[in-house]
Amino acid sequence: MDLGISGKKAIVCASSKGLGRGCAEALAAAGVNLVINGRTEETLKAAAGELAKAHGVEVVPVAADITTEDGRGAVLEAAGEVDILVNNAGGPPPGMWYDWEREDFIKALDANMLAPIAMMKACLPGMMSRSWGRVVNITSQSVKAPIAVLGLSNSARAGLTGYVAGTSRQVAGSGVTINNLLPGIHATDRAIALDGGVAREQGISMDEAKANRCQTIPAGRYGTPEEFGATCAFLCSQHAGFIVGQNVLLDGGGVNSTM
Repeated sequence: MDLGISGKKAIVCASSKGLGRGCAEALAAAGVNLVINGRTEETLKAAAGELAKAHGVEVVPVAADITTEDGRGAVLEAAGEVDILVNNAGGPPPGMWYDWEREDFIKALDANMLAPIAMMKACLPGMMSRSWGRVVNITSQSVKAPIAVLGLSNSARAGLTGYVAGTSRQVAGSGVTINNLLPGIHATDRAIALDGGVAREQGISMDEAKANRCQTIPAGRYGTPEEFGATCAFLCSQHAGFIVGQNVLLDGGGVNSTM
């Protein structure tokens, strides 16, 4: 399928690896020029070179912490006029309700709610003036079904979801869509970290921790960055202009819900 976005420009945050890299790969394959972002310059530059070589698009790497004002400023300056924005940032650490203090919640809000809101605020006016734009926020399945040990993520991402629900309806008439992608467990570094925590807590191997988690997923496996990226690219395409303010689960059926 021709996504109709060849030649457009996208910012993909936290995209040197994992789900962000999957999104960058799928957009590049559709002919989109990219500004990619990550904290580790060496890894980011390697990803930029691989994407440009594989897909023949322009890829500008900006090593910066997207959760900070300076980091966002550097990415936005490098990008200029943006047609597509994919917001992404690593999730807060797991824990229990009694572990978290105010400072922990502030960090989670900065990274997983306020940073994507700031990026949208910066990019939406230009998109609206050109009568076309796509925003995809990578959040979490915990928005639909909270995960107790991810209380920081539950809280921050739910706040972002509420913001998107209202804002997306305000900008849709200008040809701009905002939607959220809600990943379940995918084969990324985040999965390794979570499985490692379970393995240590339960005194089992990493393979056993993964196998036990897979048993809770109807699809019987972890998702891949490639299939996640393909869904992101579709939401960014010319075919998705009537999808507004939605929360799309990619969790292998893990959230058991009728709606």
